[in-house]
Amino acid sequence: MPAFESLARRVILPLLIAISLSVTASFTHAHEFTGFVGGEARLFPNSALHIGQEDDSASLMIQPEYYHEFESGSSFTFAPFYRLDSADPERTHFDIRELTFLWLKEDFELRLGVRKVFWGTTEILHLVDIINQTDLVENVDTEDKLGQPMANISFARDWGTFDLYWLPYFRERTFVGKGGRLRGATVVDTDRTQYESGAKEWHSDWAFRYSHFFGDWDIGLSQFIGTSREPTLLDGTDSEGNAVKIPKYEQIKQTSLDVSFVTGEWLWKGEALYRTGQGNDDYFAWTGGFEYTFTRVWRSQMDLGIIGEWMFDTRENDANTAFENDLGGGLRLALNDAASTEALFGWVQDLNSSARFLFLEASRRFGDHLLLTVEFRTFINQPADDFLFEQRDDEILQLELAYYF
Repeated sequence: MPAFESLARRVILPLLIAISLSVTASFTHAHEFTGFVGGEARLFPNSALHIGQEDDSASLMIQPEYYHEFESGSSFTFAPFYRLDSADPERTHFDIRELTFLWLKEDFELRLGVRKVFWGTTEILHLVDIINQTDLVENVDTEDKLGQPMANISFARDWGTFDLYWLPYFRERTFVGKGGRLRGATVVDTDRTQYESGAKEWHSDWAFRYSHFFGDWDIGLSQFIGTSREPTLLDGTDSEGNAVKIPKYEQIKQTSLDVSFVTGEWLWKGEALYRTGQGNDDYFAWTGGFEYTFTRVWRSQMDLGIIGEWMFDTRENDANTAFENDLGGGLRLALNDAASTEALFGWVQDLNSSARFLFLEASRRFGDHLLLTVEFRTFINQPADDFLFEQRDDEILQLELAYYF
């Protein structure tokens, strides 16, 4: 078990329970206790392709959040997360999504603890988002992130906002285990993780970011120096001689730019990076496109957005991503009703082969507390050399019902 999760389960989880009981017993205007608890079902129409996988699964999750604001405007936030899964022990996991103290001053903001930070503008691929590690057992869309220990100081001025990050501890990526779906034929053995740095997970990473609005333009320029969040997967064997993948985390430098431009009903957006240190060659990667919104379509209160994006990686077939030269599109429908009903239908086409995948994400509230979320993903015409070939039979329908308090 990773050191961070072990500490969290043995020390921080009992502390959370004590704090939660104390907060609910003595609730004041300065305290807020919110969060959600829910259940999820994953249905796979096709039989499992790899040995050990379960055809379907169910899980329970909880994420409470405690927030306290002091008279000075400074604040404290604590948001742990836990999931219990029926099929994959690796998906049963605990994490601290946030445990942060914000010290608010007139000329700067200082945040200490565990946080989630998002960088980026595009819809399908979040290329420049590098501060937090991906919680891959949660979802293959890579949007779920592990909490990152950090110190962050932020200066906001008329000429822009400057953020400096010190990241003293590295979080390993979570991977689907033997019983889970949406994985390759070979299980990733996280107990044999390798690092380029001799300090391993205690290597200090650094990042800075400058962001500012220039009229209708929103621009972010960032630099990251430290341990790559994307491991290189090496071939190996376990103690019984079975083939496994061994993650190796290398030291990288990444310079990135994200930009968005709004004009009328058009939203133009793009992300680009230049990375050194991962593999033998330096490389560029970029993604960008547009979203155009039709308001009050069909003489109703609904809005319809049309999305188009292109993703490219100069490593092409050697890239450790499925998006080396792909074209994506989508339709976003917002009913603008009392239940906040929304749906996003999208597709991604590989421009070098016939491979494509389709996805649907939809949500609707029921009353003041219940939220139903539905996701569907399917992989079509995956050739044998495609990045997602080993997941070709993992068409999935995912249903989640959460109660927010």
